Amino acid sequence: MIELTINGKKQQLDVEPDMPLLWAIRDIAGLTGTKFGCGKALCGACTLHLDGVAIRSCVTPVSYAAGKSITTIEGLGAEKMHPLQQAWIDHSVPQCGYCQSGQLMQAASLLAQNNNPSDKEIDQAMSGNICRCGTYPRIRAAIKDAAKATQS
Repeated sequence: MIELTINGKKQQLDVEPDMPLLWAIRDIAGLTGTKFGCGKALCGACTLHLDGVAIRSCVTPVSYAAGKSITTIEGLGAEKMHPLQQAWIDHSVPQCGYCQSGQLMQAASLLAQNNNPSDKEIDQAMSGNICRCGTYPRIRAAIKDAAKATQS
């Protein structure tokens, strides 16, 4: 048994310590917003927060997350809509939507560290998250708007 704190709730999961965190979150905890993309930490679809920092859950052993706070896309705006979520809506960011949970989690981590990122800083922070629909300009615009919203 491994105890994890997922979106503020402690859970006991009966999993092997080397199981990828992604599968513990999706298959055992039942939170399916975090997506499987490549399984090699290359696409960003599996991005979630571990103690507030964006990580790739497909290559992170569940044992590494024990004793740490995990936030999934389901927890990002659980109490009230995160400014990024509103900006995503305002800019019609998603097309197919598959990458969006990872994009949002990566962007939220960026804004938690830098609430006024430049275009270059946004591009650098988001470069590991692939959008097969190519909505990168809308993603950047949404991040900029959400940054402004967090400053006021």
